[in-house]
Amino acid sequence: MITNMGSIDRIVRVVVGLALLSLLFVLDGGARWFGLIGVVPILTAAIGWCPAYLPFGISTCPRREGKAKA
Repeated sequence: MITNMGSIDRIVRVVVGLALLSLLFVLDGGARWFGLIGVVPILTAAIGWCPAYLPFGISTCPRREGKAKA
C-alpha cells in the first residue's frame, strides 16, 4: 500500500478527528455517538493512506525527485 497523504493532510485529519471525538463528551443523548466518526480520519492519518482518494487519483504526497510514477 503506497501512501497518498502528505503531512499537512495528516495533521488536518488528526485535528478534525479529535474534534469529532470530543463530541462524545460534549453532547448528551444519542447524538453523542456521532463523535465516533472521528476514528476514521485518525486511522487514515495514522496509516497515511486514504481509500477515498483512489477512485479520483488524488495524492497529497509531495513528488519525490528521481522516481518515476509507474
